[in-house]
Amino acid sequence: MKCCHIVGAGEMGGCKIAWKAGDLLIAADAGYTQVRRQGLKPDLVVGDFDSLGSVPEGEKIVRHPVMKDDTDMMLAVKLAFEAGCETFYLYGVLGGRLDHTLGNLQTAMYIANRGGRPFLLGGDCCVTALHNAEIRFRPEAAGVLSVFPLAGPARGVTLENLLYPLRDYTMESDVALGVSNEFIGKPARAAVREGTLVLAFPKLAFVEGEA
Repeated sequence: MKCCHIVGAGEMGGCKIAWKAGDLLIAADAGYTQVRRQGLKPDLVVGDFDSLGSVPEGEKIVRHPVMKDDTDMMLAVKLAFEAGCETFYLYGVLGGRLDHTLGNLQTAMYIANRGGRPFLLGGDCCVTALHNAEIRFRPEAAGVLSVFPLAGPARGVTLENLLYPLRDYTMESDVALGVSNEFIGKPARAAVREGTLVLAFPKLAFVEGEA
């Protein structure tokens, strides 16, 4: 699967950009500073450049007006979809301003709802979204897994080999049932048959894959 790494202007929490040859690397506005700080050169720099304060020289620029409908992060995501990317790693998108974090959770759902696989990374946390899909974890996974149906009811939710299992359950968006589940040393699985879930778990939870 073609991967992209998109770096925003928010807190990195010590995250290293796990870019490798062949991956697409996009800086969203002031995310450019974060990319250069890690010694990398982006394939694209996207945004209105109000946060960065200037347009970087010597880079491939996709510039947008300040008054626009999409965030710089969403603009970068759409470009990555156009480039054929399927797996999305987003950095600088968690913590800091709450409104930006919420917007980035919406962006994760946007990716998942269109067949992509989003992973939002910050500090020791990873956030992903599932739409009519599943994610599996190896037995070594440890810590807390929380599950949120933020986009309305999520039907056919199954949580296997976790401290609080569910089977073919309907989760509602106004009930915090999925907070603070735990891995128990077994190969775990989270799945939703119909709808979208947002999941938060430790970055080192050994994600195995997603179907």
